[in-house]
Amino acid sequence: MRITIRLILSLVVATSAIVFASAGYQARQEEIRLQEELNKRATVLAVGLRDAIGPVIAGGRIAGLQRLVEKFGNRERLSGVAVYSEDGPPLAVTSSLPPEFQKLPAAVRKEDLSGEGRSVLVKEGQRRWHLHALPVRGDEGPEAVLLLVHDAGYIRAQAGRVWRENFLRLFFHVLVIALITLLIVRWSLLQPMAKTVDWIKRLRAGDPVEPIPLPQEDLFGPLAREVTHMAESLVEARAAVEEEARLRLAAESRWTPERLKEHVRSVLQGRSLLVVANREPYMHVRMGRQIRCQVPASGLVTAVEPILRACSGTWVAHGSGDADRETADAHGKLRVPPESPFYTLKRVWLTKEEEDGYYYGFANEGLWPLCHIAHTRPVFRADDWTQYRRVNVKFADAVVEELEGIGNPCVLIQDYHFALLPRLIKARRPDARVALFWHIPWPNPEAFGICPQARELLDGMLGADILGFHTQFHCNNLLDTVDRFVECRIDRERFAVNRGDQITFVKPFPISIAMDDADASLPGTEPSVLRENLCNELGVTAEYLGVGVDRVDYTKGIGERFLAVERFLEKHAEFQGKFTFVEIGAPSRTLIQRYHALGAELDSEADRINRRFQTRTWKPIVFLKKHHSHSEIVPFYQASNLCMVTSLHDGMNLVAKEFVAARTDRQGVLILSHFTGASRELRDAVLINPYDIDQTADAILFALTMAQDEQRARMERMRSTIRENNVYLWAANLVGELARLAPAQENVNGPMDGSPPR
Repeated sequence: MRITIRLILSLVVATSAIVFASAGYQARQEEIRLQEELNKRATVLAVGLRDAIGPVIAGGRIAGLQRLVEKFGNRERLSGVAVYSEDGPPLAVTSSLPPEFQKLPAAVRKEDLSGEGRSVLVKEGQRRWHLHALPVRGDEGPEAVLLLVHDAGYIRAQAGRVWRENFLRLFFHVLVIALITLLIVRWSLLQPMAKTVDWIKRLRAGDPVEPIPLPQEDLFGPLAREVTHMAESLVEARAAVEEEARLRLAAESRWTPERLKEHVRSVLQGRSLLVVANREPYMHVRMGRQIRCQVPASGLVTAVEPILRACSGTWVAHGSGDADRETADAHGKLRVPPESPFYTLKRVWLTKEEEDGYYYGFANEGLWPLCHIAHTRPVFRADDWTQYRRVNVKFADAVVEELEGIGNPCVLIQDYHFALLPRLIKARRPDARVALFWHIPWPNPEAFGICPQARELLDGMLGADILGFHTQFHCNNLLDTVDRFVECRIDRERFAVNRGDQITFVKPFPISIAMDDADASLPGTEPSVLRENLCNELGVTAEYLGVGVDRVDYTKGIGERFLAVERFLEKHAEFQGKFTFVEIGAPSRTLIQRYHALGAELDSEADRINRRFQTRTWKPIVFLKKHHSHSEIVPFYQASNLCMVTSLHDGMNLVAKEFVAARTDRQGVLILSHFTGASRELRDAVLINPYDIDQTADAILFALTMAQDEQRARMERMRSTIRENNVYLWAANLVGELARLAPAQENVNGPMDGSPPR
């Protein structure tokens, strides 16, 4: 209340001063206007009178002169008229003229008069007079002086009236404005502030609260955003502390973001960590006239970002957003996350030719099909290889630039886009500890030998201190491939490759997700209700629902999945009209002809199956071919009776784990290809060979008829596995192994105990 009173008093005092000055200015302008008006009127009257009295004076008719001035003296506000001789005595004076003007006033001396006369304001006693003197000239010079005397008191009176009226009017406006300001302050400032204070008190007390009750735009926009971020951090910190306390009480060792942060700080011991990935964690894109910051949907971002938040490291990535250059500095760098910066994002700019050759060409038309062995012929073009090397060199330059002046840094490289990068970095920074994590499968030596640049790729990869894969099977394939193509010594006990003065450890680090029971649940919403709502939105009527979530990619087995649904409905006609399968397929790499053709093939196949079985209110396959956010996908996970993951070959496949994490009701069945890395961990899924259409169709029947108790038992065991082996454990193991490596010069003679040197 005190601040309101001070605000209003300050406003009244300040505006009153302005009103006082403004009213005074207007009064002065009015006084000047009236004086100029009187000057003009006196001048016109004097000139007319002069023309009339000139001949009279010249003829010596003094009596006639007196009658003439008496006649002219009867004018508004004209106090009198006098005609003075050249020597000064009056020749004619009106009877109304005040006695002080019985002689020519000193203010209008005749020697100062010009042909146009002179106007002055004089004060005699308590009165103000306006005098206008005009010489009456004869043929040989001035003969007389004509003086007009006006009462000028009305000018000051009128100016005073203007001042009072304006002051009162404006002061009234000030009072109204002050009152309105008081109401605005109370409604727009004090009430939101009071609500915010109450909201923060309840938040501090640990009470559940809704989002902050502040308007999100204009004045409170920045405050609302900052307070919201602070509240989120407080809630996250409290939740982390409570989770850690609960885990200690239960004697569990689950990894959390906070535990990962502490682990990273401990193992890095102040050393810098630099992550290299093709995809950036934050990209800026234009939406109309605005620039928006987006977080790409990526398990990689979820996995790696907590590490960089913990150590304030650097993420080097391709700047692919159309507004990325405008939001970065001259070196392509900016601090992220935008709302609460923890680490640095360095963007590397690629030309269209480089992106086409390196990313779409060699990486995704060559290495991707080569490693997945999905019966799509790899394409290796010399120009693509040139661009792949060029981009790897460009990223190496960016990394080395960032590492300048930093001793013994740790570099974590992500995926098949940068097979050459480890060697390029090691050549220029031998003291750097480098790890390359390969997110896709590694094929057998015979398949990898298809690549014309096989030896160059392996040479680049073996520049790393650690090569990581999802499964031990892929590690074994890599060692076999190296043994086939590279002159080296392989230590099978330690899973290490000794090549010259470089030792590379090859280890499995199965990636996972950040499982949060509270985040993935919809309290009080039954799967049957969700299922009914989703079916209504899709325009179908179905008792059972299946879901698949994938990028539209030939390695995901989407076509085989559709055929399995068709075969299931053939073999079990009682489910026709009751079972609908929803495929959520995000378009991917549509600039590549094989992917473009795949989208058309899947559309055609879904249409064919639907035409065969569909009714007016039901169809067996709903193909949603567009990008969906995680929040849009979760209801499908929670409503479905089954989720199908039928990859023909996959490094891990996090969709399988996302489905399990979303099922907080412990219901639903996961049908999982045993060609995925996830099948090594999720043994309670219904494992299938996706090439065996009949087996997959039988798995659908098995899932739909499985007893709820069995569903619950299977789901609980899979959830326990994901809960324990989450993404934070993956990150902790990978960074821990890298940080504990001995300097490069000691690696050759390091311990042979089956693990990297400590």
